[in-house]
Amino acid sequence: MSQKSILILRCGALGDLVYATSIIDALLSEFGTNTKIDFICTPATATLFTKDTRISKVFTLKHKKIPIVFSHDKKTIIRHSKNTPYDLFVNFENGKQFKSLVHAIHAKRKIGFFFDGFTPSQSSSPHMVDIIKSLFKNIVSSEVFDKSFPRLIGTPREEIRQKFQLPNKYLIISPSNSHQKKNKLNHRAWMNQYWQELISLLEQNVTVVIVGSKNEEDFFNKLRPFSPNVIDLVGKTSLPDLVGIIENAEALIATDTGTAHIASAVNTEVFALIGPTPANITGPYKNPFNKVHIITAGLQCSPCYKTETMKKCKDNICMKQITPTQVYKSVKSANIV
Repeated sequence: MSQKSILILRCGALGDLVYATSIIDALLSEFGTNTKIDFICTPATATLFTKDTRISKVFTLKHKKIPIVFSHDKKTIIRHSKNTPYDLFVNFENGKQFKSLVHAIHAKRKIGFFFDGFTPSQSSSPHMVDIIKSLFKNIVSSEVFDKSFPRLIGTPREEIRQKFQLPNKYLIISPSNSHQKKNKLNHRAWMNQYWQELISLLEQNVTVVIVGSKNEEDFFNKLRPFSPNVIDLVGKTSLPDLVGIIENAEALIATDTGTAHIASAVNTEVFALIGPTPANITGPYKNPFNKVHIITAGLQCSPCYKTETMKKCKDNICMKQITPTQVYKSVKSANIV
């Protein structure tokens, strides 16, 4: 079988790119392990593939809306595809800002948004992973399709343990989310004092590792100082390191954010605190090999994401009514602590 070359476009947030990794093993299973897979994603998420030998080349697209004539990134992608046309191009982006680019890319076959071959999920409320999967359903066998799930490859276990002096058993808390710096109420956020209370409850039983990005120091300073039984890795990890740290943890506790999606993709037990967002659509993805616990207050007004109800909410009650004790009991009942 001759080597196939495939280009994939997914330029969203970290969670969006994690969803898109469901196609990687599917392509390798269907077309052979020598299949050459390239990705187009954002500069912020591109390092996700640093340790992933399944991916050959990563193109970054910083400015999505800039016309091709003014975009160095877009012209680089098009020029590369012209010099060496792809056998297949898979488009996971439906925004109109991508339309000119996806039509300009040179490939023998194109599938996904804007092209024939898109078979939408039959579910009335499909998870985003299932929507992604439905875009490539027609090019793989049913057996391969049914076994396709998001999967990540990060820094190896021993390298992680030595680099960050991690114990054999630890639990991760990821208190922040991508909406943390917006100048308005962060509807996905859990109260700072709740995080502090939860950490105090957990650290009596297990080493707690705190993770977050280096540009979130102001937020984490509100949670500090941490006790000696807490390992503070905020701003100290690369994306592949973060994947490795999460993969080797007993569990991860987070709100609806990228780290929760990473946990589900590396089959680490995840406890997701979710209020306004629809967990069945955008929460961490459940597969036959992982454990996903959705912790909610169960309010009638939830989920309300991007609705008038959310716009009118000034108190974030769906997150406030999830208590530290409730989360601790959920983790304890799973025998994590």
